[in-house]
Amino acid sequence: MKALSVQHLLGIKNLKKSDLELIFETADHFKEVINRPIKKVPSLRDITIANLFFENSTRTKLSFELAEKRLSADVINFSASQSSVKKGETLIDTVNNILAMKVDMVVMRHPNVGAATFLSQHVNAKIINAGDGTHEHPTQAILDTYSIREKLGNLAGKKVVIVGDILHSRVALSNIYALQLLEAEVMVCGPPSLIPKYIEKLGVLVEYKLIDALRWCDVANILRVQHERMDVKYFPSTREYTQLYGVDAHLLSKLGKEIVIMHPGPINRGVEITSEVADSGQSIILDQVENGVATRMAVVYLLAQQIKHA
Repeated sequence: MKALSVQHLLGIKNLKKSDLELIFETADHFKEVINRPIKKVPSLRDITIANLFFENSTRTKLSFELAEKRLSADVINFSASQSSVKKGETLIDTVNNILAMKVDMVVMRHPNVGAATFLSQHVNAKIINAGDGTHEHPTQAILDTYSIREKLGNLAGKKVVIVGDILHSRVALSNIYALQLLEAEVMVCGPPSLIPKYIEKLGVLVEYKLIDALRWCDVANILRVQHERMDVKYFPSTREYTQLYGVDAHLLSKLGKEIVIMHPGPINRGVEITSEVADSGQSIILDQVENGVATRMAVVYLLAQQIKHA
């Protein structure tokens, strides 16, 4: 049986192209499963997974939990806001206490960059990074690239623009790595203050005019502005941001072609994208949500196989 080349899913940067292809192939199988009348398989009946979320999350947390339950794993959910972390307990102590309960795998979101990597070096369990600070969010990039592949056939030579708050986005960085692994061309577009200085070193194009970026691309992945990560103002007002970087039907009508519209959520409707565009036939936003469960099932299953065969 084929296996992943990594022991944990810490970031897309650690993966090979063959790893992504194996995850996609496995997700294809699980997508069939979750569209059956009986949506569960007994694959991970003897595996226990802890979901540790030190930051608020709705979609990612629910998606992982559903993926794990579809595979028949035992699931523990841990929210840092209701835990001893508030009393000063360290990350290692928290996790070791959970591992003492014989947990096999930890899915973790943490505000600090590198938290998942740190954990993988200190505890004896499979670690899946569900987002670490502004660094990476690997499963989001996996479901995004899987959704493009499903819509367009493959990614080689496809032109994908990531629009919006690139500076504070872990989704952007993971997507850049995944798209490049799959041989797509990548551009970023947003206000100069929200484009990191190092970005061109990653081999991506930079465009500051939204209309030109949309004319160039086959797919536009639109990000929200992450106000919660900002300690200073990066642009004058939300209204001005929407005028310059908001995607609406009028703008799309000027392109002379149809492009695929994506958004990792949560959507600020009327800011970075209008409801008309988000709910249109060009949008694959709801496909991304469905594919999130199938691709996370694939990641959890493939890592769990290493436990079973250890």
